[in-house]
Amino acid sequence: MSSAVMIDDFAKRVKAEDAGLISAWIGIPDPLFVNHLAQEAFDAVVLDMQHGMWDMTSAANGIAQGRLAGKPVVARIPVGEFATASRLLDAGAAGIIAPMINSVADAEALVKATKYPPVGERSWGPTLAMNHSGFSGSDYLATANEKTLSIAMIETRVALDAADEILRVDGLDGVFIGPSDLSIALSNGAKLAPDTADMDAVLKHLVARCRAHGKFACVFGSNGERAGALLKMGFQFVIAGADTQQLRAGAASAIAAARSVQKR
Repeated sequence: MSSAVMIDDFAKRVKAEDAGLISAWIGIPDPLFVNHLAQEAFDAVVLDMQHGMWDMTSAANGIAQGRLAGKPVVARIPVGEFATASRLLDAGAAGIIAPMINSVADAEALVKATKYPPVGERSWGPTLAMNHSGFSGSDYLATANEKTLSIAMIETRVALDAADEILRVDGLDGVFIGPSDLSIALSNGAKLAPDTADMDAVLKHLVARCRAHGKFACVFGSNGERAGALLKMGFQFVIAGADTQQLRAGAASAIAAARSVQKR
């Protein structure tokens, strides 16, 4: 599959029931991190602007590095920053993940900012997106609602209770489950437990609700092994750990190997 096809058909690939896509997750605000991780066999890259340090300029450059490396780049916006979502799509992002979507009104606000009429009210100005794709203005307008993804995060008790109503929102493509925040919420702040049997039951329920509504399901996996288990569970798009975790794990492994040889 060519890199152009991989990027331009990304939305179709995510929506396939057996997609099984694995994405990098980057909070370190350096576009070169995108280039490096995009050389690996990740299907996509997510820029975390909620808890990571990305600003608009570095994110736009990160999106460009992803395109250069042949991988689609999705961005998680800060809570409620729907105007930022529109700007990221203009910069060529393949999709937007919006945190703390707790209601139909929240989901509708996301769609309003990220989809063109008649579905939403996204304002016109996708200069970089057209540069990256090679589409004319008319072609981009005709395909953008289908090719760029609007993804709502479900990570609170309120959102879990409202999941069916959120999933019915027209123009919302899928949901992204945040197991860490959800585990905190469901335990009333007592524990951080994203990888437990209790959480697995919640995750399986949400995958089933996504299937029922014809929407795709994404989730954060704490590491590669957990990501594989989540793919088996039915999620179509998973994270296999964050950049800082992978960076430090690689460093720790190299140091341990060096000390091991030194002591022989």
